[in-house]
Amino acid sequence: MKITCVLTPVLLWSCMGVSPPLLAKGRRLEDRTTDPLLSFCEVETVTQLDLPPGNVAVSPEGRVFFTYLPQAKPAVKVAELVAGKVIPFPDEAFQKRRVGRLGFDTPLSIRIDRQNRLWALDYGSHGTRHPYLFAFDLTTQELVHSFRFSRELAPLGSMLNDFQVDPTGTKIYIADTSILRQRPALIVYDVTTGEACRLLEHEPAVSNGPYDVYVHGKRVGLGKGLLPLKFGIDSICLDRNGEWLYFGALNSGTLYRIRTVDIERFLKCPLELAACIEKYAEITLSDGITSDLRGNIYLTDIEHSALVRVSPTRDLETLIKDKRIRWPDGFSFGPDGWLYVTGSALNDVLGRPKWCIKAHGPYPIYRFRPGEEGIPGH
Repeated sequence: MKITCVLTPVLLWSCMGVSPPLLAKGRRLEDRTTDPLLSFCEVETVTQLDLPPGNVAVSPEGRVFFTYLPQAKPAVKVAELVAGKVIPFPDEAFQKRRVGRLGFDTPLSIRIDRQNRLWALDYGSHGTRHPYLFAFDLTTQELVHSFRFSRELAPLGSMLNDFQVDPTGTKIYIADTSILRQRPALIVYDVTTGEACRLLEHEPAVSNGPYDVYVHGKRVGLGKGLLPLKFGIDSICLDRNGEWLYFGALNSGTLYRIRTVDIERFLKCPLELAACIEKYAEITLSDGITSDLRGNIYLTDIEHSALVRVSPTRDLETLIKDKRIRWPDGFSFGPDGWLYVTGSALNDVLGRPKWCIKAHGPYPIYRFRPGEEGIPGH
């Protein structure tokens, strides 16, 4: 089983003509966390799950939605937590894609926009099947929008990993992390026209960084870390007004930003668009990201079981640090100042069979109050 788990991505790399990551030990980012401002006692456990959650989205009314990590091969892909029970969303039938009928394949990222729609991004098993973007009306739970990504937008080896919806609900910014293909990019989708474009594919700001991922001193990868994974653009979020798009590759330790108006101006001018990218702050190796109403940028620190934020003055501060937060992944603000975060324990999941994944559980969704308000679902 372990041999198969390692060989499968290697064969895909070979088919795509892409060299796999080197087996040599990479650089390790220094610990950038500080003494935490909050105690773990201030963290509430929302639920404990038998399989690891990926992302979470909380509505203004406090409805909690989440995805399970596709690596765990869950029967339920997207769910709502109702009175402590896991309920398939929008229903049980949509949890599996079938010929001639829309359904989930490998959804990971979910968001709730200001138009009361829950969006789910399905990366199509690394582009081996067509990725999709779905939107559901939260009042009726009906599918109200869908988009199938072409091979040009999401080729074999792509991974449409995370996304953000602008305040108007008309523009969606998507991070292709491209773990297998190793060609990360930003995709911009126009909900109104149904058109999308792929941007910045060869730019350093969206590309893999120089660091390997270490969790509690152990390098993360397939084959007990022998085959390290390199993640391109992963963290991606908008500020409250949709003016700035913040992003960074998981392995880079650097957060960048670009004005959304510049993305619109230079959609067909790659050099001009790349020149608009601004290096914003030095950060931890992060998988999850969000922002609050005051302009703080919240990030997970997957290496040190921490939650950190970058202030408007670009200072990095640690909010919570505790080993019980295993590979913090997805963020979502909810009502009443709560910030929700999933504990995916991805380092205990990669390349492991389902029985082993269950044995490393349970897997929590936490929430805490960082002292600032955010936009629910964001």
